[in-house]
Amino acid sequence: MPQKQPVKSLQDVVEAVGVYPPEAYLFVQQGLSHTVEKLHGLEKEGEEDAEINRHVNGRDLCWGLRDIALLQWGLMARTVLAKWNVTTTMDFGKIVFALVEHDMLKKTDDDTVEDFRNVFDFRKELESNYKIDPAQMIDKPKKAERKS
Repeated sequence: MPQKQPVKSLQDVVEAVGVYPPEAYLFVQQGLSHTVEKLHGLEKEGEEDAEINRHVNGRDLCWGLRDIALLQWGLMARTVLAKWNVTTTMDFGKIVFALVEHDMLKKTDDDTVEDFRNVFDFRKELESNYKIDPAQMIDKPKKAERKS
C-alpha cells in the first residue's frame, strides 16, 4: 500500500512558488468561497459531491475576485494586489494552480491556467470602472452633540 504524502501547509506552497505572499493565497481562497456562494448559493448540509456541483471556472473566479477586492479595498484594490505581486488575472491562475498542485484545491480535466489569461485589465476594472455603490456604504456618522 503506497504511503499517503503529508498534507502541505499554505506556507509550504508560498515557499515552493516563491512569488506571492501568504495573503495573496488567502485572498484567492476567500474569493473562491465568495464566487462559489454567489454562483451556487450557500452549501447545503450533507452535499456529498459539493466540489463537483460547486465548481467555478477561471473566468468566473477572476470576476469574483475583482468583486471582493473592490468590496474590501475600493480604489485601493489594485494597490493592495500589486503589493502581493498580483498584477494580472494570470496571477490569480498561477495562485489557483499552485494550490491545485499542492492538493489544496481541485480542478476538472477542462480547467487550465490559460483560463485566467487576460480575463480583464486591472487598471480598467479596479480603477477606471469603479463606482461607489450607496447601498454598500456604512451608516452616516451622527452629528456630534455639543456639550454645554
